[in-house]
Amino acid sequence: MTTHATEHVTTADGLRLRIIAAGPEDGPTIILLHGFPEHWWGWRRQVAPLARAGFRVIVPDQRGYAGSDAPAGVRRYTLECLARDVLAIADAVDAPRFHLVGHDWGGIVAWAVAACHGERVEKLSILNAPHPDVVGGVMRRHPAQALRSSYIGFFQLTGVAEALLRARDHALLKRMMTATALPATFTADDLATYARQWARPGRLGAMLAYYRALIRRRGQQVGRVRPPTQILWGMKDKALSYPLAEASLGLCDQGSLIRFPAASHWLQHDEAEAVSAALIDFHGRP
Repeated sequence: MTTHATEHVTTADGLRLRIIAAGPEDGPTIILLHGFPEHWWGWRRQVAPLARAGFRVIVPDQRGYAGSDAPAGVRRYTLECLARDVLAIADAVDAPRFHLVGHDWGGIVAWAVAACHGERVEKLSILNAPHPDVVGGVMRRHPAQALRSSYIGFFQLTGVAEALLRARDHALLKRMMTATALPATFTADDLATYARQWARPGRLGAMLAYYRALIRRRGQQVGRVRPPTQILWGMKDKALSYPLAEASLGLCDQGSLIRFPAASHWLQHDEAEAVSAALIDFHGRP
């Protein structure tokens, strides 16, 4: 991996978020947002290629994860709070405008930032994450997606879900990752690295609070996305079906969609070089 620095930034509501920074300080800023249940390390294969291409790469642990603060309370994990964190990170690194990339939950947050604060976003890339406004409609039209999303109901069981995910060194959480991945995606060492972060006090409850806060939105709309948008989709995703990608594209004023037939939900791991190349090509274009 390229040389990187670890820093902390303070959000509007006083939380400290850990960020990893790499690449030239005078390069265009690109912020990479990880999903559940990863942390900044999930983007490790993209940091060096993007930095070598001239980007100033900023990769945070989102609130509640790993080296960032994990406040108690579901209300601290609304999409509005998470979007404000991204703006606080950009402000802290002196980036009035920035490129934005998100996978899974990081993608959901990135959709919200681009829709609600589009004036700050140069370009947006989404990896296997639906626009929040399309999920309900797709589940009604495609009942199989509702079955795929049934784990979200389990995540609503406050206390119970945390206890079961923590048991036997996070065996269930590890199995949730490996069961949705290709056979070689995650090694035992990878899973051990993630488990060390899950074991930090308060982190499991914070990670699940993302889902609990989302359920409480009760139909609130995020809106259309104006910045140029690239959707990258692993077609072997066992949790998120392709109709979510197609519906999300429909909410983009300037959108494109690239399919990766052999990749799982964990696209940036399965197709690390191809994803890095796609990001550099899209975000490096004038």
